[in-house]
Amino acid sequence: MIARIWSGQSALYLLLLPLSWLYGLITLVLRFSYKKGWKKSWRAPVPVVIVGNLTAGGNGKTPVVIWLVEQLQQRGLRVGVVSRGYGGKAESYPLILDEGTSTAQAGDEPVLIFQRTGAPVAVSPVRSDAVKALLKDSSVDIIVTDDGLQHYALQRDFEIVVVDGVRRFGNGHWLPAGPMRERASRLKSVDAIIVNGDGQGQGDEIGMRLQAGNVVNVLTGEKRQAQTLSDVVAMAGIGHPPRFFATLNQLGVHTQREVSFADHQAYQSAQLAALAADNQTLLMTEKDAVKCRSFAQANWWYLPVDAYLSEPGATSLLEGISSLVTKS
Repeated sequence: MIARIWSGQSALYLLLLPLSWLYGLITLVLRFSYKKGWKKSWRAPVPVVIVGNLTAGGNGKTPVVIWLVEQLQQRGLRVGVVSRGYGGKAESYPLILDEGTSTAQAGDEPVLIFQRTGAPVAVSPVRSDAVKALLKDSSVDIIVTDDGLQHYALQRDFEIVVVDGVRRFGNGHWLPAGPMRERASRLKSVDAIIVNGDGQGQGDEIGMRLQAGNVVNVLTGEKRQAQTLSDVVAMAGIGHPPRFFATLNQLGVHTQREVSFADHQAYQSAQLAALAADNQTLLMTEKDAVKCRSFAQANWWYLPVDAYLSEPGATSLLEGISSLVTKS
């Protein structure tokens, strides 16, 4: 239902407009307060890059963070990552991730980023505290923030917005009548716009596509081509599950059933075991897999995806961000 409302296919958004206007007023006042210095923000001694979005729901932000961290590492930069840690609850903050950190503590996206990149990662509701913890614990040249475009208490040197190339901004209304955290006019003040779609951006936008790799067995780590799986039950607990199911279809994976969960869903062993019989295959996203490795079964697989950005925008973006380190 919420997808229909946000996409403009339902007039029920009219009932939510008063709450939308209140949300918009609050966000505008907060941003204005930081801009005027009425509310204090903190600047890190190293450059801070924000990777965020203007809308709620999955836009492909985490694959962009992973791509950016890996690309900067290849350029010889020591990169740290901070996150709010949605879906996790640590005993205390800030929390610096290690090999034993669970998604229940840190959230799924920080754990995924840590496992993929090996970069130091810290989570905290107060992102400046996470940055300070990283700087104290590790020697880093630059900080990449997973989300946090609207977290103005942390000053930033470079802002990247990831946009869903299909859904764009829906009906254009603020939450909850629409998907917007901020108005689309905010794009005029950011440094780069990445559009997750067919790999082609418009104007100054940088096109991006998500390319799937081989499926990986959650329990054993075995890899196979996706189309070799049979009797597949697909599941996704991400911001926009239909994108995952569409990817499977493009890969030639014929699903018997598709099950959607809420973003950052916490899973129980029995809950997932009930989705697929022993003679079936349960196929999930990598973000789901990091939450259930400890109780994975032999017929559970996940599909990793990597972000690929179009040229010349990708190189220009990396050069602009890398230059921040030499300037600082």
